[in-house]
Amino acid sequence: MPAPRLAHLRRLLLPLRSAAPHPLAANPGLQLPGPPVHPSLLLPRAMAGAAHAGVATGSAEYEEVLGCLGSLITQKVRADTGNRGNQWKLMTKYVQILELEEPIAQLKVIHVAGTKGKGSTCTFAESILRSCGFRTGLFTSPHLIDVRERFRLDGLDISEEKFIRYFWWCWNKLKDKTGDDVPMPAYFRFLALLAFKIFSDEQVDVAVLEVGLGGKYDATNVVRAPVVCGISSLGYDHMQILGNTLGEIAGEKAGILKKGVPAYTVPQPEEAMSVLMHRASELGVSLQVVQPLDPQKLEDQPLGLHGEHQYMNAGLAVALANTWLEKQGHLDRIHVKHSDTLPDQFIKGLSSACLRGRAQIVPDPQVNSENDKHGNSSLVFYLDGAHSPESMETCARWFAHVTNNDRIQEVSMEQPHTDRNSRKILLFNCMTVRDPQRLLPCLLDTCAQNDIHFEQALFVPNQSQYNKLGSLASPPSKHEQIDLSWQLSLQRVWESLPNSNKGLNGANSSRTSSVFESLPLAIQWLRETAQQNQSTQFQVLVTGSLHLVGDVLRLLEK
Repeated sequence: MPAPRLAHLRRLLLPLRSAAPHPLAANPGLQLPGPPVHPSLLLPRAMAGAAHAGVATGSAEYEEVLGCLGSLITQKVRADTGNRGNQWKLMTKYVQILELEEPIAQLKVIHVAGTKGKGSTCTFAESILRSCGFRTGLFTSPHLIDVRERFRLDGLDISEEKFIRYFWWCWNKLKDKTGDDVPMPAYFRFLALLAFKIFSDEQVDVAVLEVGLGGKYDATNVVRAPVVCGISSLGYDHMQILGNTLGEIAGEKAGILKKGVPAYTVPQPEEAMSVLMHRASELGVSLQVVQPLDPQKLEDQPLGLHGEHQYMNAGLAVALANTWLEKQGHLDRIHVKHSDTLPDQFIKGLSSACLRGRAQIVPDPQVNSENDKHGNSSLVFYLDGAHSPESMETCARWFAHVTNNDRIQEVSMEQPHTDRNSRKILLFNCMTVRDPQRLLPCLLDTCAQNDIHFEQALFVPNQSQYNKLGSLASPPSKHEQIDLSWQLSLQRVWESLPNSNKGLNGANSSRTSSVFESLPLAIQWLRETAQQNQSTQFQVLVTGSLHLVGDVLRLLEK
């Protein structure tokens, strides 16, 4: 069948696809019936064969979905009423087109904004409530490898089948009703609308929503009555959109606060805290400040997300989850053994939480399987998507802590290779909207304060710039010109920093940085170097961009 007719058939039939049967809740002790199939997704059985006859399915159809999504990527959405295509009021129209007003109002939402830690806070809160036996929906951003990571049902990325089905339902309705006056929604707004459709049709008990950018004008802020709101640590990020001062940034984040809705935050800089408190006072909201979680309350269990800073995010998540349980009348679900510890379900949720790309350690499977017989990894990647000055400092402290611990553990094991050298390498890229003059000094100085020095810094373009939202598209051929001007400017900033000329053991190095044309070439160089120096452990810190972290994970998992 010719391609145009295939596309026409798909447009006719895909909005009517039958829904897959719903699995039981993740908690085996809680038997939830599957939600009824939404009428808009039903397909008469006699037509089921026609819907799939001759129509590409599986990965080919998913590629088509990714292509449609990619067409929505525009310039950054700014909170600017002069930009007609991105006016905030359009979100209301999109919600009406998709008939989501009532479904959104019915969702029991935990809404979290912030500069850093909001994704971790959402992940902790979702894991806690899932451990309490509830059916959960989690919407976060950005994704690392696959766009479906942004939509979690009961702790798992939404299946490709469900994603495709819900995507076409939303896409076709919006395509039919949009035009010159009401354009198609921009990329993130479409994804937020899709999340609302998914979570409402899947009948989640709780929807945990991470704000994408700012708060006041964020697509997730169409939720008018969340159960509870949270604001994680604030700092300088997206200043070209949110403002140049902490006060202005805090004002944007405070836009998610709602009258009558309890709210929590963590200790903030005074300038930011005063703005948050003032806005809360205007709304008559009691904004409570939560302290970092006391590790003793976990009964010797580690947090599922690593790094000392995660105790701050865990403390905020505990307050949000506890308030959600109280407001929904479910406090009887939790069991407290001692007043000085958390309920068992909370401890389980906090210790089992998982969010890739944040303080994640991944030994290279290729080099380590070939070379090492003693359990010591010769090439290890330390992945953290830090991209603000504050998160760079946190990342550096984490990297120093875990690599120092690795050295102590190797010495204590008294095995061969305990005397092996350790070489630390930085693999870095950041988006052009970031300021490397602020990011790199924060990283380098904090590392130096913790006696950590990089022997080499590698600067690379993101691999994902060649991929359609994680599709199978390839980088340009060798004959194609690659623009490395940004990476070369990052290298110049690095070379100009006082601490960057200290190589191994603080010795001066005449060549402390390199620019690679692509990430695969950099990974290949690291692997070859590790294979040629098997008595040395190479510890590679990957940071500056969650996109870069995702690209590295994709290559390591191939």
